[in-house]
Amino acid sequence: MTRPITGRVAPELRRPIGAAASGQLTVGEPGTARIAVDLLGGDHAPAVVVDGALRACQADPALHLLLVGPLEAAGEVLRALPPGEQARISTLPIAPGDRVESWVESGVRSAVLAVAQGAADAVLSAGNTGATVTSAALGLGRRPGVRRPPLAAVLPTAAGRLVLLDVGSSVDPDEETVAMHARLGSAYASVVHGVAEPRVGLLTIGTERGKGDRLRRELPPLLAGLDLPGGGRYIGLVEGNDVVTGTIADVVVTDGFTGNVLLKGLETAYAEIGPPHDPARGVPPRAALLLGVEGTVVVCHGAASADDLAAGIAFAAQLHRQAAVAAMAEIETQRGVP
Repeated sequence: MTRPITGRVAPELRRPIGAAASGQLTVGEPGTARIAVDLLGGDHAPAVVVDGALRACQADPALHLLLVGPLEAAGEVLRALPPGEQARISTLPIAPGDRVESWVESGVRSAVLAVAQGAADAVLSAGNTGATVTSAALGLGRRPGVRRPPLAAVLPTAAGRLVLLDVGSSVDPDEETVAMHARLGSAYASVVHGVAEPRVGLLTIGTERGKGDRLRRELPPLLAGLDLPGGGRYIGLVEGNDVVTGTIADVVVTDGFTGNVLLKGLETAYAEIGPPHDPARGVPPRAALLLGVEGTVVVCHGAASADDLAAGIAFAAQLHRQAAVAAMAEIETQRGVP
């Protein structure tokens, strides 16, 4: 007999992609977004998450929040809002467990289950990446053909914006996993960021043939043969400087270890000296979207500030309003993903 996996939602209880959600939060006029916020995730939780949630709520009158975590922390958001706005806040209490790790990780698990069961439209967490990815994969389910859902971040570049994945989910992927990530990244760039015919590159240490480790040497023929969503095309090898300029590729794929190191290095540098970007478009949120799962899951750094978390919540709301996950699923089906 197969033992059940804790946190898994039975397929018949999952809300289909794009279907209207129902549950604890009141569904309002078109444009309403209900975001489950993990109050326990992050290096400085729950205080900084509470601050970010309040800022996001104040900036978006159509935003509803399901605050998952200690009741006293959620109460701080309620007390800071005018009485007429407090109906936009719901709570899902999480009581302390025997182990701190179990208690903290229960926040993101409960937030994911709220989406799976229709009580929220998207999840925002700054907690442990592994716990978030596992909770989403088990609680929401993975897209067909996706073994390891990747985290995709958007970086400002001198030419505009660039999608970088994976940035921390799969630190040691095989060739087929990276190829799937290339498909998912192409769909994401096309649907969410409006990139026509995304140019997809493979990050390595040099563009000469044979450069890089075994994974980078074996991937180019596989990537070159892909039928990429959104009319995407593989353009070959790219280096770190190409990620900064953004003139060669719109999507850059790599393993999660390299991607995470690169992301944190660039974000720290940009915080000190300012990012390269188009002032008309602004700087993208410091948050990553988990691709390849049947729901909207946005992940922030553990050290995220209140502004970062507010931007991440706004990003999750934007993705829901765009029906981005459903649109990506559709385009993936049309272009080479089962």
